[in-house]
Amino acid sequence: MEEKKHKRRVHYSGKYPKKFEEKYKEQNPEKYKETIEHVIAKGSTPAGMHISIMVEEILDFLQIKPGQKGLDCTLGYGGHTRKMLEKLEGQGCVWGLDVDPIESEKTIKRLRDAGFDEDIFKFKLINFANIDKVAEEAGKFDFVLADLGVSSMQIDNPERGFSYKIDGPLDLRLDPEHGESAAERLHNITREEFAGMMIENSDEPYAEEIADKVFSLMRKGKPMDTTTELRQAIENALWKLPSDEKDMAVKKSCARVFQALRIDVNSEFEVLYSFLEKLPGILNSGARVAILTFHSGEDRLVKKSFKELYKQGIYSEMAADVIRPSAEECRTNPRSKSTKMRWAVKS
Repeated sequence: MEEKKHKRRVHYSGKYPKKFEEKYKEQNPEKYKETIEHVIAKGSTPAGMHISIMVEEILDFLQIKPGQKGLDCTLGYGGHTRKMLEKLEGQGCVWGLDVDPIESEKTIKRLRDAGFDEDIFKFKLINFANIDKVAEEAGKFDFVLADLGVSSMQIDNPERGFSYKIDGPLDLRLDPEHGESAAERLHNITREEFAGMMIENSDEPYAEEIADKVFSLMRKGKPMDTTTELRQAIENALWKLPSDEKDMAVKKSCARVFQALRIDVNSEFEVLYSFLEKLPGILNSGARVAILTFHSGEDRLVKKSFKELYKQGIYSEMAADVIRPSAEECRTNPRSKSTKMRWAVKS
């Protein structure tokens, strides 16, 4: 039998690791709890981990009781799901959905290791636009959560291409096994379509300038296949801005452009439309629904749907205004700052 070679850990310079692959302690929270606590105390998210947002507010609203049936439309790291499962006290079940085959496999293992077997926690690798198909198998639900944010594990992993701050392939797909990557998308659309995408999906004020620069570079044979190449193109597009404004403007534009591409590549608005349209049909009478949004486009769609269906009498109650994370949560988890929660109750 061939002896298995020992794989050495990645070495890094300086006191603390900087690259994702160097942060092996942060990616092993069970073994290195002190490291995890230290990172969170600094207001950061450990690599490969996701800190669930507005947990207490969600649980306070959902009012989960033992014996109920729930649905977490976006399983992610499983933090919300675990808290909902705990509220069931071993009676009832929660169904979890996700389209990311890479992260969902890890999350399922964490939940199984925590004692949640297939009787109480059920998983389907499916887009939450297809909740009607899930309900055909599961029946109607008593509580539903949809957290529309991208998980920190996806953002931090350079291989997924979600962040302009880290060099990696320009991918941005929630399901990397299907569909076009963001790089492929850029090569298959026109300059006008790209500008329109940035305006519609993220209200980018410099959409025309950025579209001009990106497509000018591609026409000259310059690649636009990595996060760094797109970020540098955005920087070049804004070179005329005053020096005291440029750095912040570039950061904000990079965030908006990557958001616009991510929304487009994953058909996020179309998925949300479909979900909101099918949602009432999967709910029991009195069922409670909470939705977390992270940008104005999502929030407008949720608000409009809840309002229209409330007027029709399909929902008996709805949030009069958004619920925001506390100042303390924003301090300890900066990624929660843009979160808005809306809720509704089925008639």
